[in-house]
Amino acid sequence: MTALAETAEPRLRLDKWLGYAGFHKSRTLAAAVCAGGRIRLNGTPVSRAHQMVRPGDVLTFPYGNEIRVIRIVALGERRGPAVEARTLYEDVATPEAGPPDEGEAAFVVHDSGQGRPTKAERRALDRLRAGRWR
Repeated sequence: MTALAETAEPRLRLDKWLGYAGFHKSRTLAAAVCAGGRIRLNGTPVSRAHQMVRPGDVLTFPYGNEIRVIRIVALGERRGPAVEARTLYEDVATPEAGPPDEGEAAFVVHDSGQGRPTKAERRALDRLRAGRWR
């Protein structure tokens, strides 16, 4: 090994790291996202999958319906379980509103007369139109 290789800090391809961290199911999907120019590495748009990343770099990219901003903590060596994948990064900006938890009710409360009527409101309207209110 040369002296240059020994002193160089460890780096990894961006598409591999995205796969290891569990953001994409395969390296091919991660490479497609990188090639699409939808990822920023330290504020600079990335248009190639073989861009090298190292611990301390900040990635900004769309993930589902939100924009994720994460800092790379470790590079990883394999695609492992989700618990292991979460140790590779830390969230810099947490999303304001995520999907509801499994234990929470997923419904929208709206004021009466706003939007589509509920089942009870629709039945009340039907009774009113038929002339038999209450």
